[in-house]
Amino acid sequence: MRSVAYNPPARLGRSWSARYGRIQRNGQMPEMRRNPAKAKLAAGGVVTAIGGVYTAQMADFIGTTGVEGVWLEAEHGPLDFADIEDITRACDLWGMASIVRVGRAEANTIYRTLDCGAQGIVVPHINTREEAELVVDSAKYAPLGSRGMFGTRQGYGVGDYLEHANNETFVCVLIEDIVAVENLDDILKVDNIDVFLVAPSDLAQSMGHLGDVEHPDVQAVIDRSIQRIVDAGRMPGHVGRTASIASYIQKGVRFFNANLNEWVTNGAAIYADEVKKGIGG
Repeated sequence: MRSVAYNPPARLGRSWSARYGRIQRNGQMPEMRRNPAKAKLAAGGVVTAIGGVYTAQMADFIGTTGVEGVWLEAEHGPLDFADIEDITRACDLWGMASIVRVGRAEANTIYRTLDCGAQGIVVPHINTREEAELVVDSAKYAPLGSRGMFGTRQGYGVGDYLEHANNETFVCVLIEDIVAVENLDDILKVDNIDVFLVAPSDLAQSMGHLGDVEHPDVQAVIDRSIQRIVDAGRMPGHVGRTASIASYIQKGVRFFNANLNEWVTNGAAIYADEVKKGIGG
């Protein structure tokens, strides 16, 4: 996975420190929180971000499982910006990465989400190199991008926030339309994207196989896309379903979006089987 060192202009760093970096605890300046998802991916590990979390209390519960991240759904789900602040704060307490799927590739939506405290963003329907470049430009400060300068919850009290913000901000784009697959080689040329996640449902729809993600043609496109991402030296992502996760790890996938619904359903099925055993069913 490519990475670019970030050394902010001294003028920029001093300005930030003057405005937001004055608070000290026990004589020491607070350090910026590390992004556990980025750290584990950089170390070659597998990261799971669990979806279906809509409250801070749910994030607290998920924190007990030891999962690396929480996928907050702001494209299809009910979350708004006020929700993001509280849920990401709960993620911080448990050492989980807070990763928000925004509704579209729009600059203000992206950097406002990060300002609310998210440690990462997922942007849907990235179909061209230009759209991927917009995502990076909106999520990263200069010199990598032009993210809007304002106070951000992850930076309060952190005097050297700007020296670390780019490196700790997780960026994922979704390859979920057949046109994105056709343009994938160009999209993969865009630096400072951590994960290119091949998403099956919309991809199947765009291929004329509505609701049939297991169609052989869809599965073939998914597998070829993942291999192209790996061959380009980039990081592929995919949906983390229990039945297939091991096979996708073997294909080179290291980032998964799992769903709480499947975890609950699988657990309920195991429980029901045990009840049947107990009553002799």
